Amino acid sequence: MTIPPRFLDEIRNRLALSSVIGKRVRVTRAGREYKACCPFHKEKTPSFTINDDKQFYHCFGCGAHGDVINFVMQHDNLSFIDAVEMLSAEAGLQMPKPDPAMVKKAERDKDLYALMDQATAWFMAQLQLPAHRDIKSYAAQRGLNDEVCKQFRIGFAPADPQALRRHLKEQGFTDKDMLEAGLLKTREGKSEPYAFFRERLMFPVGDRKRRVIAFGGRILPEHMRPPDRGDFKPPKYINSTDTPLFDKSRTLYGESFARQAARDGHSVLVTEGYMDVIACHKAGFKGAVAPMGTALTEEQILALWSLIPDDSKIAYLCFDGDNAGRQAAGRACERVLPLLRPGQGVRFVFLPDGEDPDSLLTAGNKAGFVKALGSSLSLLDFLWASHMAGQDLSTPELRAGVIKAMENQVKVIADRDVQMHYQEALRQRVRETFFSRPPQAGKWTPKTPGMKMRRPAAPRRQVLPLLAAVLNHPQLFETHEEMIMRLDTGHAGYNRLLQAAIGHLSAHPGLDSATLQQHLMEQGLAEEMAAVLHESVYTHGAFARPGAMTPDTPLTWADMFRALERQALNQEIRTDIKQAVLSDSAV
Repeated sequence: MTIPPRFLDEIRNRLALSSVIGKRVRVTRAGREYKACCPFHKEKTPSFTINDDKQFYHCFGCGAHGDVINFVMQHDNLSFIDAVEMLSAEAGLQMPKPDPAMVKKAERDKDLYALMDQATAWFMAQLQLPAHRDIKSYAAQRGLNDEVCKQFRIGFAPADPQALRRHLKEQGFTDKDMLEAGLLKTREGKSEPYAFFRERLMFPVGDRKRRVIAFGGRILPEHMRPPDRGDFKPPKYINSTDTPLFDKSRTLYGESFARQAARDGHSVLVTEGYMDVIACHKAGFKGAVAPMGTALTEEQILALWSLIPDDSKIAYLCFDGDNAGRQAAGRACERVLPLLRPGQGVRFVFLPDGEDPDSLLTAGNKAGFVKALGSSLSLLDFLWASHMAGQDLSTPELRAGVIKAMENQVKVIADRDVQMHYQEALRQRVRETFFSRPPQAGKWTPKTPGMKMRRPAAPRRQVLPLLAAVLNHPQLFETHEEMIMRLDTGHAGYNRLLQAAIGHLSAHPGLDSATLQQHLMEQGLAEEMAAVLHESVYTHGAFARPGAMTPDTPLTWADMFRALERQALNQEIRTDIKQAVLSDSAV
């Protein structure tokens, strides 16, 4: 539905932004503006400002910014249309009338939503029947206890091909309804339609409003189902076919949960299937989603970025570490590259061979999963590694061929600014790899000087939360040792504190924060530690606070570290360019 810009302006003009926000958080006047504690990140000192005249809000702590529609969408976790509908009613405005065909479709969809909800409730009830006690026990063994089944509305489709049909007919639904929703199917020679899902655990698939729009059905283990017929092997999972409610290429399982989680600061993770998503949620990684049994589509990639409320929208794509996983990552790379925009990207996570998030987390190896996330590759790193792996680079023409292939792949990036930065990053990688190494006997090395890379210290205001997080959450050292070793605060005293912490953590694995900090005080570093573990530092990185450790903290730490490295590199390049220009002008 298209909303005329004039109608949106009328909403903004009729509603005072401070009033709309004031109904959700405590707002106080500050001169001509208003202020509040930001509802989008935890803070004690208000840094969230509201300007009614300019009709925007801005948080100086986390960078949240927008107008009244943006605020309601982000705070209430609503779609654009839902937010406009809510605000138009509050402003006393009538929503623009859609065309009659759209009205008719909306009414039809409403009936189908009710049908799918009834089917979901029936499947859930089947799982609880005494006759299906063994099915429920099997589900529990797979980690699907009563709490999880209730949260994700998991159920069971029995073998009787007419049982669901009879129940839904009693509720007033017709065969036409059930066929249209994908719950029944027909076969030539069969007089009556029959259930599409039979003898399977049922996973309802919800839309952004958590309305059920489809199902995924998981087969039971062999000892709990009839033997296979001849050579036919039933698939492990089957999904609903496309319907008026469900478009497989646009849907992500777990999207509604992940949208709320992303607003709460969780990272968005893409896994392979239903059980992976559920295992991630149980372990605290609540931003997990999964495509519907296929490789990621362009529409799903765009949906991933839409889940993330921040300006920096980075999704983590999880793959098996085997050859099939690498091939899947390659296909994802090809899909993502044309869609890249400033601030929108992905990182590639490779799990140990033969493992997926479900197997790792269900086995209790949460540390292994966190380590894999912390070792994720940027898209550029993956692109470089996948082209270089196994290549003969012994001659200039062979090296040029590999580099040319990478450059051609980068050309598919539609956004010119992002494409330019990728091209420059590739050139920089080529200079560092092939033109900055000392000559080796028997090998030709070009004499063209490469850019000498220096690593200037990151601004102290931004780097100190990383140090504070290490002191408050020493377990970060287990997964991020290499990055922590590369930290440079730009301050001699803080660097001494960092090095003392690294030395003690290296010698005493598994150390808790209290013991670590006691040791650092005994080393005469109490003053430096007090300055680092200060409220002013936590305002720039709430994840660093004592007791703030969550499953996402390692990802947040690594993301900030990489951002500071990029910032330092960009400053390095700007400085070298400036020096080169000055040198030329002096000549």
